[in-house]
Amino acid sequence: MNSKKKDIRWMVSVALMAAIIVLLANTPLGMIQLPVIKATTVHIPVIIGAVLLGPLAGAILGATFGICSIVSNTMTPTLLSFAFSPFLSTTGPVGALKALWIAVGCRILIGVAAGWLWILLKKVKVPAPVGLAITGFAGSMVNTICVMGSIYFLFAQQYAEAKEVALSAVFGLVMTTVTASGIPEAIAAAVLVDVIGFALLKAMPQIMPEKKSDSEIVQAEAK
Repeated sequence: MNSKKKDIRWMVSVALMAAIIVLLANTPLGMIQLPVIKATTVHIPVIIGAVLLGPLAGAILGATFGICSIVSNTMTPTLLSFAFSPFLSTTGPVGALKALWIAVGCRILIGVAAGWLWILLKKVKVPAPVGLAITGFAGSMVNTICVMGSIYFLFAQQYAEAKEVALSAVFGLVMTTVTASGIPEAIAAAVLVDVIGFALLKAMPQIMPEKKSDSEIVQAEAK
């Protein structure tokens, strides 16, 4: 019974975090329009969800983020939306699959990486505030590096054409985006995940109580 209640609470918590992602993704706070690409804060609830609920929840929330990214880039496209929406592919089904990887696959990796990194940091007894900041920064950089790296390796030619530059200039432009946009996003994620995540972790025993071991259950029943 305790396990069933915990499973229900876990699912409800994941659904609530997913709702926050959808809300952010459909407001200017979540998808910030830049001249070439859309900066985002939607990865932050993905990372927080992965910390609070585990890597599986992180993967689900990352996929939710990815689907929102597809919708956003399809409905309000930018120069690089072909790399995020299979419906705007300029190279047919192959391009659509590449776009799905960037929009959804890379975002699933955010939650998985953040969830397992947090578990590792807890095992080596890193203080929670430090661990949360590290996880927030790393999770955000996974998003930036995976997305921009995939664009470079999968869409370099289309990127060059969209920007009207030589193919040889694409690497420099990608690195500029990583440093100019990705690093500030990661710093912001480190601060927000630290502050919000720490507050929620303190509340988690009331929201999601830890499952008791069999021996603890036997002892409780004996009393």
